Amino acid sequence: MMQHTYQVSGMTCNGCRSHVEKTLSHVEGIEEASVDLKTGEATLKMQNHIPLEKLQKALKDDGDRYGISMKGDHSNHIHHQKKTTQSTKGKGTGTYYCPMHCEGEKTYDQPGDCPVCGMDLVEEINLNSKSSTQYTCPMHPEVVRDEPGSCPICGMELVPMKADESAESKTYTALLKKFWIAAGFTLPIFLIAMSEMIHNNPLYTILDLKYWNWIQLGLSIPVVFYATWMFFERAYKSIITWNLNMFTLIGIGAGAAWLFSFFGMLFPDIFPDQFKTESGTVHVYFEAATVILTLVLLGQLLEARAHSKTNSAVKELLKLAPNKAIRITNGKEEEISIDDITIGDLLRVKPGDKIPVDGIVEEGESNVDESMITGEPIPVSKAQGDKVSSGTINGNQSFTMRAEKVGADTLLSQIIEMVNKASRSRAPIQKLADQISSYFVPIVVITAVITFIIWVVFGPEPKYVYAFVNAIAVLIIACPCALGLATPMSVMVGVGKGAGMGVLIKNAEALETLNKIDVLIVDKTGTLTEGRPSVEKVNSISEKFSDKEILQYIASLNQLSEHPLAEATVRFGKEQGIDFLKAENFNSTTGKGVSGTVDNKKVALGNEKMMEQINASLPEEALHQGEEFQKKGKTVSYLAIDAEVVGFIAIGDAIKKNSKEAIGELQENGIEVIMLTGDNTNTAKAVATELNLAHFKAGMLPENKLEEVKRLQEEGKKVAMAGDGINDSPALAQSDVGIAMGTGTDVAIESAGVTLVKGDLKGILKAFKLSKKVMGNIKQNLFFALIYNTAGIPIAAGLLFPFFGILLSPMIAAAAMSLSSVSVIANSLRLRAN
Repeated sequence: MMQHTYQVSGMTCNGCRSHVEKTLSHVEGIEEASVDLKTGEATLKMQNHIPLEKLQKALKDDGDRYGISMKGDHSNHIHHQKKTTQSTKGKGTGTYYCPMHCEGEKTYDQPGDCPVCGMDLVEEINLNSKSSTQYTCPMHPEVVRDEPGSCPICGMELVPMKADESAESKTYTALLKKFWIAAGFTLPIFLIAMSEMIHNNPLYTILDLKYWNWIQLGLSIPVVFYATWMFFERAYKSIITWNLNMFTLIGIGAGAAWLFSFFGMLFPDIFPDQFKTESGTVHVYFEAATVILTLVLLGQLLEARAHSKTNSAVKELLKLAPNKAIRITNGKEEEISIDDITIGDLLRVKPGDKIPVDGIVEEGESNVDESMITGEPIPVSKAQGDKVSSGTINGNQSFTMRAEKVGADTLLSQIIEMVNKASRSRAPIQKLADQISSYFVPIVVITAVITFIIWVVFGPEPKYVYAFVNAIAVLIIACPCALGLATPMSVMVGVGKGAGMGVLIKNAEALETLNKIDVLIVDKTGTLTEGRPSVEKVNSISEKFSDKEILQYIASLNQLSEHPLAEATVRFGKEQGIDFLKAENFNSTTGKGVSGTVDNKKVALGNEKMMEQINASLPEEALHQGEEFQKKGKTVSYLAIDAEVVGFIAIGDAIKKNSKEAIGELQENGIEVIMLTGDNTNTAKAVATELNLAHFKAGMLPENKLEEVKRLQEEGKKVAMAGDGINDSPALAQSDVGIAMGTGTDVAIESAGVTLVKGDLKGILKAFKLSKKVMGNIKQNLFFALIYNTAGIPIAAGLLFPFFGILLSPMIAAAAMSLSSVSVIANSLRLRAN
C-alpha cells in the first residue's frame, strides 16, 4: 500500500471538499481518499501507482471545476477567484456567482448555470463595470476616442458610444425572447386542449382529435427543444453529478408528461384502455408539459428582473463614481479620465462636482455632501488638510486637492468590494435550509412514486390517469429554490441597505450574530470621543527645561508615531513654531507609550506604566498636577529624558455629541455597554460619568481587553466590541462581532465584522436595527418556503380529493412553484423600503 499527497485547487467550502473526495475515491485503483479543505491537499492510498493524468481526467469529467497537481506544482490549478486586472471597458466585471451561494463564496469567470442548483449565475458589479464614456463616429465606427471631438476621417462630430449590456441585462433579454416564443406556441396548444371541455367541440368539425394531437406535438417542439431546453440540460447535469435541485423535478415531471404523450401517439396500442379517450386515442399532456415549462420560464424571467433590484445598492454606489476629473499641471487645467489619475496629482474640484478620488484638500474650503457614504444628510465643512472621499459631492465653492488613493484603493471602491463579498457570504441560519434542501429532491421523487402507487391502488377510474397526473403535480409544485433563496436574498438586500446608511457588513455571519448581542464593549478614544484630540497644557517640572523645550522633545519624538494623540502634539508643535529635533530608534509600546532617541538623549513619553518600565520615578508634583487634569477627562502623558521625569502634556478629546444618546438607546434595548480604555482611572471615570456608563475599566492593555472579552463569553454572553485602534484589534477579532470605526486604523477595520463609515455610536444602533430587520425577513422567507412546500405537496398529491373532490392541475402547480421563488425575492426587497 502506497500513499501520495496532492494539491487540490478550486475548493471553497465543505461541499467542494466532500465532492472532490467522493470523485477521487471512485477512481479505479484508489483504496482511500482523504481531502483537507484548509490545506487544499488530498491524501490518496493505492496499491499501485496511479498516473496524475488519470486523477486530473476524473475531475475534468466530473465538471472541470477542480484541479489536482503534485505538491508545489501550480500549473493545473483552477482559480475561481476574482480577476485582479481591470476588465475591458463596458464589458462588466467578468466575475459571476450563484444567487443561492450553493458553494459558499465561490465565483466563476464565465457566465452559465450554477453546477449545484442549476440557476443562472449573476454577474458581480463593481467599479470595473462602470466604464468611462467613449466616443465614436457615426460614419466610421472603427474610430473610438476617450474624449469628444471630430472624426479624423470625415470630420463629423463624435457621438457617445452606447455601453455594452451587462451580463445581467443580457440574461434577462435572452429569457424574455425565449419566453415570448414559448408563450406564442404554448397558447394555441392550451386552447386546443381546453376546447375538449366545450360541448360539441367546434374544432372537431374541422379535424379529428388525433390530428389536433399531432398539431399539439408540432407546436410543442419549439417550446421543449428550444425555449426551455436549458431546463432539461440542467436536469441531466444535476442527475449525473447528483446535485439534485429544482430542475431535476421539472425535468422529470415535464419530461415524463411530454414523452408519455409522444409515445402515446406513436405506439397507442401498448397503452391500457384507461389511458385512452372514447375515440381510441391516448390522452396527451402536451398542454401540461408546455404550460409547466412556460410558467417556469416566466418564473426565471421574473427572478432575473428581481435579482437586478437586490443589488441596487451597489448600482447606486456606482453612480457616485465620476468619469472625469480636472488635473492641474504646471498651472494649467486639463480634463482627464478618472483612470488616468495617479497618486500625487493636483486636482481641481468645482462647485457641484463629484470628488474623483480620495485625497486631501490642498487649497480652499467648501462644504461636502457625504450622505451617500455616511448616511448623514448634513454637509461636512472641509478646509486645508482635511480628507475627502471619492463619490462625495462638492458644495458651492471650488478647491484643489492632492490625490492619495486611486482606483481600487479608494473608499468608494472598498465599500463596493465589501458589499459584494458580504452579499456572497452565507449566514449560519442558512445551514437549516441547506440541510433540508439536501434531502428535499429525493424525498419529493419518492413522494411522487408513493402518490402514483396510492392512486393506482385506491383511486377511482381511470386510476392510472389520476395517478400519473397527480405524481407529475407533486414533482412540479415542490420548490427547493424558495428555500435556497430565503437567506441570500435577504442578506444581499440588507447588506446593500446598510452600505447606504454608512454601515458596512463584512459577512452574513456578523449580520446574524448582531441580532443576538447581550454586551457591547466600547473603546474610549475615537469611539466615544471624537478621536481628534487637542493639546490643552504643556508643563515643565524641571528647571533644566522650559515649557517650550518640553513641547519640542514631545513633538519631535511623536513625529514618528501615527497615534491620534501623537498627531495632536505634532500639530500643536507646528502651530507654536517649534524647531523639530532629529528623532531615532523609535519604539511604540502598546497601552503604555513611546520611546526613542531625540537630540542624542533617551526620551520616553507615556503613562505611569511607561515610566515604571524605564525605571523613572514620578515626582509628587507631577502626579498631583496630572490627576487634576485626569479628573476633568483629559489624557496625561509624562515625558522622561534620560530616565528623569521632566514634564507632562495634557490632551483633551471631546466626547462625540451623539455618544450619550446612542448609549441610552442601546441600554433601553437591553444591551449592556461597557467601556474599556487604556487611559487612567480618573479620565475613564470622568467620561463614564458624563455618559451614564455604569461599567468601565481603565488601564487596559490589548491583552487585558482580549481577556475581558473571553471572560464575558465564558459567562455565556454574546459580545460585540467597538474600537478604532491597533490596540483594539485582538479584542475585535475575539468578540462575536467586531465593530470598527471607519475613522480608525486599517488593522482595526480588517479585524472587524462591521465597519461604521462615519465612526460614531449612532452607526452601531443602525447596525443592530438592520440586523433585527434582516433576520426577521429571513425567518419570514423560510417560514413561507417551508409552509408552501409542506402544504403544497400533499395538496398536489390529492389529499383534498376524498373530502372536497379537489385536485391540483400540474399547470397550476407550475404557476405556484414559479411564484413561490418570486415571492421570496419580493419579500426580501421590502427591506429596501424599511
